[in-house]
Amino acid sequence: MLYIAIRTDKPEAELYILKDTVVTSKTVWLAHRQLLETINLKINELLKREKLKIIDVNGLVFYEGPGSFTGLRIGASVANAVAAGLGVPIVSSGQDDWLQAGVLLLQNNKNLGYIEPKYGSLAHITAPK
Repeated sequence: MLYIAIRTDKPEAELYILKDTVVTSKTVWLAHRQLLETINLKINELLKREKLKIIDVNGLVFYEGPGSFTGLRIGASVANAVAAGLGVPIVSSGQDDWLQAGVLLLQNNKNLGYIEPKYGSLAHITAPK
């Protein structure tokens, strides 16, 4: 099975491709205030690097938080849209071993249908620059 994992809770965003339980490719970039503009491009670049297409994806794992309000909100929106568009399962975890926990959920046929971020506290929204 082929999975994409997304983590957007901090300025450095992370994307992973996993084949079953093995991470085969990873990208980390300083997304910060450009996450919205860069996340879809980075997903496509990562898939292309592995000679894969988005339709090859069988499920998504999302790091649910706690973390950045805006980063988690954008990441969750993208993850939900990709899962819904492909008709594949989506799960989330906020544990230290979120990646392995999420893959285990997918392998046990779990599907949340959609995921929601868990911010860990009230939102602290910074003023626009």
